[in-house]
Amino acid sequence: MENNIIKIGVISDTHLTDYDEKMRRCVVDHFNDVDMILHAGDLVDLRVLEIFEGQKIKAVCGNMDNVFVKEKFPEHLLFEIKGFKFLLIHGWGSPLDIEEKISARFKNVDCIIYGHTHKPANHKQGSVLFFNPGSAADRSMGSSRTIGILEIDKDIEGRIINI
Repeated sequence: MENNIIKIGVISDTHLTDYDEKMRRCVVDHFNDVDMILHAGDLVDLRVLEIFEGQKIKAVCGNMDNVFVKEKFPEHLLFEIKGFKFLLIHGWGSPLDIEEKISARFKNVDCIIYGHTHKPANHKQGSVLFFNPGSAADRSMGSSRTIGILEIDKDIEGRIINI
């Protein structure tokens, strides 16, 4: 029987200015069997995309991204997988109440994937899954380095991975 589960690697706030071998190894170790990678912003520089070489990637820009990243990627993406509606966004302003700010602006989605806070989140509020992979980079706001996996089948399941 064919496995119909869609597996997505989720990463955010890499804050890198160039290709990084340590981050590449992390991607190879944790995202080698994913169908797609989502980057929720703050790549900082387009050269970071080389880390995901050969993999399908969707990305949005964040507040720390340079002009080239902001020209290439939108501030948010709406897309559908297996009938579920997803929003990919970085976030803006104060991290306080960020989920409320995002959900007030974007309605009728099943899953909101965001970054910006550097703190992982994986919980449902009503019927909406809020998923933040945290920060994949060593940064002062985050307590640890984390990435995430989303699995989509009859529902959307998320998990956070410490790296």
